[in-house]
Amino acid sequence: MAKVVSNQVVQGVSGGLGNLMLRRLRDGRTILCVKPDFSRRKLSEGQQAHYQRFREGAMYARDAAKTEPVYAEIAAGTMKTAYNIALADWFHAPVIHKVEVGEGRVRVFASDDARVAGVRVSILDGEGKVREQGEAVGPVQPGSSGWWEYAAGRLPGVGEKLVVEARDLAGNVTRAEK
Repeated sequence: MAKVVSNQVVQGVSGGLGNLMLRRLRDGRTILCVKPDFSRRKLSEGQQAHYQRFREGAMYARDAAKTEPVYAEIAAGTMKTAYNIALADWFHAPVIHKVEVGEGRVRVFASDDARVAGVRVSILDGEGKVREQGEAVGPVQPGSSGWWEYAAGRLPGVGEKLVVEARDLAGNVTRAEK
């Protein structure tokens, strides 16, 4: 890859020229590289599955980059576009870092590369039937860390299970049991 610096001949030019490609980056730089050749590529089943997932992610990112302002906010001031951020969000599920139970409430600390869209808390009895379920409110303090809070009617007892699900804007769900 060659970098083009202050050259009047190729300034602002992008595209192919024979076996070479000129690409213009978001920061204004132009680079010169060899055109990739994919004519002999044979994809494995895993690669084909990933290709399909990438296609689905691209369809999501095209719409979400225009409709979800959080992606544009994250991309501002970086080399990435809102589309890039939305596509990355498609591939990364939120993370549940901590679940605290006490004082009639369940607190959940969850994060995502873009934004956690919601947290659902379920209390299951010993047979796995839902005894209580609802959406947590959060983040508890706007602009602060990702603490979500659910006011439980009754906390889980012996033999009961607490299930927490965090979801992001792309629809990815992470589940934790306690």
